[in-house]
Amino acid sequence: MGVRASALIGLVLMGAAGGCVSYEAEPVSVYQWERKVERIQREDAERLRICGTLDKESARYERECAGVKS
Repeated sequence: MGVRASALIGLVLMGAAGGCVSYEAEPVSVYQWERKVERIQREDAERLRICGTLDKESARYERECAGVKS
């Protein structure tokens, strides 16, 4: 019984660790903040571009373009 319980606990812990989001440190310098803002703006522009080309009735559009005004 002890082996099964410890195996079950191990599986639960591995599953919980697998669902965790990786840690990303906040920028500390002005340069780092500028790079982060620029990256976010590029990603948003790319998302808008892709959403403009997708069929509005498709499942991919619903999944990836929620909240995009077109």
